[in-house]
Amino acid sequence: MKSILVTGANGFIGSALIENLESFGFNVIKFNSSDGDISNYIFLKEYENTDIYHIFHLAAKTFVPDSWENPLEFYKTSVLGTGQILELCRHKNIPLTFVSAYLYGLPEQLPITEDATIKSNNPYAHSKYLAEELCRFYSEYYNVKVTIARPFNIYGKNQKDMFLIPYIIKQVLNDEVIKVKDLYPKRDYIYLDDLISGLIKTLDNEKQFSVYNFGSGEELSVQEIIDIIQKIAPTNKEVISENQERQNEIMNVVADIKKANYDLNWKPTFSFEDGITEILKDMKNAN
Repeated sequence: MKSILVTGANGFIGSALIENLESFGFNVIKFNSSDGDISNYIFLKEYENTDIYHIFHLAAKTFVPDSWENPLEFYKTSVLGTGQILELCRHKNIPLTFVSAYLYGLPEQLPITEDATIKSNNPYAHSKYLAEELCRFYSEYYNVKVTIARPFNIYGKNQKDMFLIPYIIKQVLNDEVIKVKDLYPKRDYIYLDDLISGLIKTLDNEKQFSVYNFGSGEELSVQEIIDIIQKIAPTNKEVISENQERQNEIMNVVADIKKANYDLNWKPTFSFEDGITEILKDMKNAN
């Protein structure tokens, strides 16, 4: 049985990825923050006698507002943590899939391709960019095979309600009215199951170094999201917007996903309506 190491194993993406990998018969080695500080955890020493087939590196601090308050913790986790993983890959010749983030800032054109200009406009994104650069260096100079995944806005079952989609769903199901900051920003939302299928595809990627966008290829505004969730719920609650545009707000984002389709034979299978339907069904079954 082939062993795969997954860092960030208890996270939103990690737990779903592990469930999928185990269903394919892989033995999954799990690493979480409870196992140690990834920025100084010596993976090479811990796993020197373990045969690891592949590594999925997801461990990161992810809530962007927190990155402005405590940027150093984000840099430690993303940059030094990724360095520790790359050292293990280097010495044991293990291929790596690194789960990065949206790094394009205010896009110059839509849809956004992987070779678009990087504009890390918050410490979280900047820490991911620096981790990507480490991956690029180790691939070029130490011959580590690396696939970088850049997910756009992920949503799915069991996501914390500090994020937009579960935040709206919670209000649609439980509150008298639905309150949001702004109805107009558009984002590209990818359902968690589609992202997981893309990550699984990277196991067979033969390229020495590659970067892939993972999105739906379509954009939705906050207003459209509310309308779709209310339709499926079904509810018809009042929507109150503060019309509060965030500083440096990006008003429209959509991913070009042709490269992942061409290289990995991957494409999303869930429409936004399908994804919301699955989430609401899961919530109903849990109650």
